[in-house]
Amino acid sequence: MSLIELAGYGTRVEAELARLALDAEGIEAVIFDAETNSFFGGGGLISVRLMVIEEDYDEAAEILKADRKA
Repeated sequence: MSLIELAGYGTRVEAELARLALDAEGIEAVIFDAETNSFFGGGGLISVRLMVIEEDYDEAAEILKADRKA
C-alpha cells in the first residue's frame, strides 16, 4: 500500500476542501507540504499535495472531477 499524489493546490484551504470531498465519499486522503507552502507565503512556490492510496486513485480522481463540475 503506497501513497501517490492525486493533485496539487496553491493553498492548504483548497487542498482541505478537496480532502473533505473525498472523505465524504469514504476515501481517505492525506495532505503533504502544507507547512512548507505556508512558510513560503502560500504563493504557489511549493504546491500543497493531496495524496491517496494508489488503489483509490482512479475513484478519487473521478470524485474531484465531478466536484469541480458541480
